[in-house]
Amino acid sequence: MTSVFNFTFVPWFRSVAPYIHKFRNQTFVVGIAGEAIAAGKLPHLAQDLAMIQSMGVKVVLVHGFRPQVNEQLRAKGHTPRYSHGMRITDEISLDCAQEAAGQLRYEIEAAFSQGLPNTPMADSTIRVISGNFITARPVGIVDGVDFQHSGLVRKVDIAGITRTLDMGAMVLLSPFGFSPTGDAFNLNMEEVATSVASALQADKLIFLTEVPGIRTRPNDPPDDDNPIDTELPLADAERLLAELPPATGPLDVPFYLQHCVRACKAGVERSHIIPFSVDGAILLEVYVHDGIGTMVVDEKLESLREAVVDDVGGIVQLIEPFERDGTLVKRSRTEIERDVGNYTILEHDGVIFACAALYPYPEAKTAEMAALTVSPEVQGQGDGERVLKRIEQRARAAGLESIFVLTTRTMHWFIKRGFVQVEPDWLPEARKRKTNWDRRSQVLLKRL
Repeated sequence: MTSVFNFTFVPWFRSVAPYIHKFRNQTFVVGIAGEAIAAGKLPHLAQDLAMIQSMGVKVVLVHGFRPQVNEQLRAKGHTPRYSHGMRITDEISLDCAQEAAGQLRYEIEAAFSQGLPNTPMADSTIRVISGNFITARPVGIVDGVDFQHSGLVRKVDIAGITRTLDMGAMVLLSPFGFSPTGDAFNLNMEEVATSVASALQADKLIFLTEVPGIRTRPNDPPDDDNPIDTELPLADAERLLAELPPATGPLDVPFYLQHCVRACKAGVERSHIIPFSVDGAILLEVYVHDGIGTMVVDEKLESLREAVVDDVGGIVQLIEPFERDGTLVKRSRTEIERDVGNYTILEHDGVIFACAALYPYPEAKTAEMAALTVSPEVQGQGDGERVLKRIEQRARAAGLESIFVLTTRTMHWFIKRGFVQVEPDWLPEARKRKTNWDRRSQVLLKRL
């Protein structure tokens, strides 16, 4: 039993090591929906966040309290009121929000104070510091609706939060803000988390919510052909938002997506929507390659696009050295020009630094990825992986179930990214007829 455990544990631990190194000294803003706490998820969330902080990540935690406030209101015989997707906060609602926030802060601080032996929190020392880091302003009257004590973020005390994080403490923020006159305003957790992440230029904004993620076709029922998009380019997220009706509540697809888009446009490179219903969701999202929810990513995708005829010269120049040394199969300029629509390119300042082509075999529901090339000048910076992700997105959009590659020298690079070796007989018949078997290429397959 011990040998089996060692056999699985050691490779797993090594596989997460690059992420541990990568995220050290980075800043994560984590927004936890009040529904997660109401569902009893706080103890495990605290354990996971404590582990993340122990690995050198600076954490700002923003908690929500929608169900807790509604419970307080119902206990007082008061009906919650909403408009434009926001709570209308009258005097009674403000009192309920303050009571709920106080109780939740107590519970959260208690959760991070655990240290029982033989638990994930053993020997942990997590200092949780909260304060008046948020300056707010009133929402005011919108379309004739007076939102009273509901507010919006006016300013974030970045210097104060940064000093607290540099002390090694976790910053805890409630969805409250205060005006310069000392008035308290009930805020939206998602807006607070987004504003703080944007102002801090955080490395990640993570929402733990009831929403499992964003599907490629949100109006269709989920099934095997309609998966969660684990990575959604910012441009695609913006297009999706434009197509959908405005959000009316937290379970609507656009509700969290709009905050992720806003954060990415403000300089937060990666924003995540993950389900709190999955135990360890935040660890799975951060330390596993494919994650568990949806990541909206701003990778300056104006430079990652499908090729056009004007790109043929740049593609030829990029792949020629690899054709000469035998890494790639020789392709004529005529072939590349004929198939240019199959190519995806990554360019910086008008220069093509990476490319790959997708050749579908619809009858077999698969496609070949060919000519994946990254300029030696930028190798090791993740450009090959970005092109691979776009090729995978194109294949999924075409309704394909897998992609395959034929390679003689880069087998390990593909295996590291989820490909597995298969026998050459697996290839579609049409591809077998075109294969130069003298190259003795390895066939690698990735299920989508």
